[in-house]
Amino acid sequence: MTARSNRTVVLASLTALAAMIGLVALSVPLYQMFCRVTGFGGTTRTATAAPGAVAGRPITVRFDSSVAKDLPWRFQPAQRQIKAHLGEQVLATYTATNTGSEPIIGTATFNVTPDKAGRYFNKIECFCFTEQRLEPGQTVDMPVTFFVDPAIADDPYANEVTTITLSYTFFKKVGPS
Repeated sequence: MTARSNRTVVLASLTALAAMIGLVALSVPLYQMFCRVTGFGGTTRTATAAPGAVAGRPITVRFDSSVAKDLPWRFQPAQRQIKAHLGEQVLATYTATNTGSEPIIGTATFNVTPDKAGRYFNKIECFCFTEQRLEPGQTVDMPVTFFVDPAIADDPYANEVTTITLSYTFFKKVGPS
C-alpha cells in the first residue's frame, strides 16, 4: 500500500513539474495572447496607419526600457520622450546591443501606462513579441511607429491624460535557438 501511495505522489509531482516548465517556456506567447484578448495592463491596439486627422491637443509619450537579468544586452530608447498631437503618426527608435560573447535571441514585451490610455495607443509597427537575434557586439535599431487616437479627448475617464509611458522589457528566449 505504501509503495502505491509513494508512486502516486511521485507521479503527481512530476506532472506538476512538467506543467510548470511548460508554462515557463510558453510565458511570452501566453502573455501576448492574454493581453490581446483581455486588454490587460494597458494593452495597445494595432493599426495600419494613423487616422490622418490630427487634433490640436499635444500629448507627451515617454519611453522606458529594461532587460531581464539573464540577458546580456544593453537596451534603451534613442529618445526619452516625444511630444505629439493626438492622431499624429510618430516614429520612435530603441537601440539594443548584445554585450555577451555569443549570439542570443531575445523577445520584448511591452506595456502602456496609465492603463486607461492603452486602448487609445495604436501601434503601426513594433518589434515586440518578435524574436531578435543579436550576434556578439552587434547593435540594432528597432523602430516603433504609433499614434494616440484623438478619441482619448472625448473619454471622460481618460481625457485628463497628458503623458503616456511606453515601456519595453527584453527577455532571453527560452528553448532552442
